[in-house]
Amino acid sequence: MKDLNFEDFRVVSNITLSEIATDIVVKGNDEKKDENLDRVRDKISAIQNTMYAHNKYAVLICLQGMDTSGKDSLIREVFKEINPRGVVVHSFKTPNSSELEHDYLWRHYIALPERGKFSVFNRTHYENVLVTRVHPEYILNENLPGINSVDDINDAFWQQRFAQIINFENHVVENGTIVLKFFLHLSKAEQRERLLRRLEEADHNWKFSPGDLKERALWDKYQEFYEEAINKTSTQNAPWFVIPADDKELARYIVGKIILDEMEKYTDIKNPELDDDIKENIEAYRTALRAEK
Repeated sequence: MKDLNFEDFRVVSNITLSEIATDIVVKGNDEKKDENLDRVRDKISAIQNTMYAHNKYAVLICLQGMDTSGKDSLIREVFKEINPRGVVVHSFKTPNSSELEHDYLWRHYIALPERGKFSVFNRTHYENVLVTRVHPEYILNENLPGINSVDDINDAFWQQRFAQIINFENHVVENGTIVLKFFLHLSKAEQRERLLRRLEEADHNWKFSPGDLKERALWDKYQEFYEEAINKTSTQNAPWFVIPADDKELARYIVGKIILDEMEKYTDIKNPELDDDIKENIEAYRTALRAEK
């Protein structure tokens, strides 16, 4: 067993997903993980309260992972102590007809967090270089100039999209949004067990779709395109973190601790100073309130 070094999860050079563990053994039991997460999320909540008053930064948390990787439960557990006004979750599904009338980043841009708040993207703008690479025919729904068939979608098209995504992220970071991206790295064997649980436990049956098995059959393609997307777009402004996701409790703690560590680097996030006039008259305001009957 070992202690965690949270910087180990940051992608700072090219990775090979097949060489990265999906499960690690660490000191402590599940109860210890829960206690650690409790402390972390309380601190994240306190930072968000201060950030709301400070009103200069926003935070965008991006979560990607294969089906059953634990995105929904991670969001619930990591962010449940944040004031409801301070966090908004967006789950991006197949683009609807209105969204397809705009460029592929539009629906993500309008979902960006307001200053002082967190937004969590449950699936993200990276679906546009992941699912669409596994199923390039989906690109035809975007009705793009010069793209009339799948044969028109070449490597240069995808490299351009990576560049557009980096530009998008750089733009929002330069305007005060802190961007952190997490890939929940699940093993194929663990996904099988989680899919079986969906079938065997009645209260989880609703989560299962036959489409889950069709996408599972494309596992290797997804891994290839996740690996390339992460390698192409992990930047200093918007880093990727690859999180071992076979142990849900541990994954939640690691993500929460990384968010906390990154937020604590912003030492300028402080409560605003009171106006001098208010400071000078605080005692008078107290006296007036105490004098009320």
